[in-house]
Amino acid sequence: MYIYQFFQYYQYYNKEKRMADKEKKVRVPRTPKVYQALITFGILIVVMAVAIIVYGSPVHVPMFIGVIVAACMSLYLGYDWGFIEKAMMDGIYNALQAIIILIIVGILIGVWIVGGIVPAMIYYGLKLLSPSIFLVAALLICSITSLATGSSWGTMGTMGLALMGIATGLGIPAPMAAGAIISGAYFGDKMSPLSDTTNLAPAMAGTDVITHVKFMMLPTGVAYAISIVAFGIMGFMHTSNTGGADLSSIKEMSDGLSGMFNINPLLLLPPIIVIGAVAMKIPAIPGITLGIISGAIIGMIFQGDASSFGVILDAGMNGYTSNSGIKSIDSLLSTGGISNMMYSVSLTMIAMMFGGIMEKTKQLDVIVEKILRIAKRPATLVLTTEATCLLSNITMPEQYISIVVPGRMYAKSYKNMGLHPKTLSNALEGSGTVTSALVPWNTCGVYILATLGVSTFQYFPYAIFNIAMPITVAVMAFMGLTLADKDGYRMTKRAQAKKAADMAQREEAEDLEA
Repeated sequence: MYIYQFFQYYQYYNKEKRMADKEKKVRVPRTPKVYQALITFGILIVVMAVAIIVYGSPVHVPMFIGVIVAACMSLYLGYDWGFIEKAMMDGIYNALQAIIILIIVGILIGVWIVGGIVPAMIYYGLKLLSPSIFLVAALLICSITSLATGSSWGTMGTMGLALMGIATGLGIPAPMAAGAIISGAYFGDKMSPLSDTTNLAPAMAGTDVITHVKFMMLPTGVAYAISIVAFGIMGFMHTSNTGGADLSSIKEMSDGLSGMFNINPLLLLPPIIVIGAVAMKIPAIPGITLGIISGAIIGMIFQGDASSFGVILDAGMNGYTSNSGIKSIDSLLSTGGISNMMYSVSLTMIAMMFGGIMEKTKQLDVIVEKILRIAKRPATLVLTTEATCLLSNITMPEQYISIVVPGRMYAKSYKNMGLHPKTLSNALEGSGTVTSALVPWNTCGVYILATLGVSTFQYFPYAIFNIAMPITVAVMAFMGLTLADKDGYRMTKRAQAKKAADMAQREEAEDLEA
């Protein structure tokens, strides 16, 4: 009996000892130091800069190297692999809505091109061209094209090239013409629901694309109005040189579009339906889906056999391939489809893996904590966010990264200050999207130089919209116009008074029902 009790006690003691030893071996994760978090960011910045500037590499693999570095730093801090892996998954989960929308937008672009909707928008945009108001017309044409395609690069590489040739015939300085083209291209890129950045910014902030676009309208409208006035004045100063303009490239594009597609004003109905869905507060996914359905139906009606149901299905998956023989048209319209959207989808997923690790292991928190010491007010927080986006475009020269990294850095801070996520998404697009074109070594600056043949230093003073946009957002933040409280109301006296009236009316209605 004593031997049996001793044996039981020995087993219990050994079990307790093993458990105690196991607990000792388990490392408790440490809070990272600021320099450790900066090492992670610093390596990402260096790898990104070398890959893009030296080797011209896409950002996906450099971004994944950043994921590896973030994971290694997390292991060093004491986090186990299971936690790190879950952090990556959580990061991707936070962007799932944006990923779904990007896929649907890919379908939309393919369907709208093959159905003639996008060509019709471009065709009627070209009709706005007038030599006497070339700069304003260039701004409007590139705006319409970029809104229709969601691509600033596609707009500048096609319509922009044609307009640069016309500017030469008009005697308008190339940097000035490039400024109008860039301003219009980035206006559309910023506001189009078809744009990658327009979907990425609200995903990082934690809101939906329709809410995001509606909140951007006021500051973007002000910056755009400033651009129109500025280019109108510049154009007026060059009216004496408007004779003898060579409009052959524009005519070639217009004739090419009308020859390939049956152009009809009714083809503009699908964009109107999508705009109506925005106005009626229909969520993004069903709203864009309405655009796909209406575009497919109208396309099959007006384009005949060239847009049969089978062609529509193929365009939704693989996009549209233009074989007109006109380089500008083929380059602009050969896009769309789910397959062509995988570049953005895969980058979003990899970037969110990095963001998830940095957020869950508190490497973002320690950096934000230092920054927020100077951003104690909502308006100052918006200004700080814009500055961070600009710094990202300078140090990690890629437009997407300037939205992803600051978006994950500040999302919690906006929530803690009682601000609606659309305040953050507006700040991200108000700086991250547009300032990418103002940095010579950024992928956007490099692309513009290669496409339009004008360096950043030359067109910088004339990129009116890109300069005015972040300034407008910042100034209006201090006025409360680009700040929204947690309930979505702007933080102005008038909007807050309306909120109080709405709440009182709601309470009165509830009392009557009771």
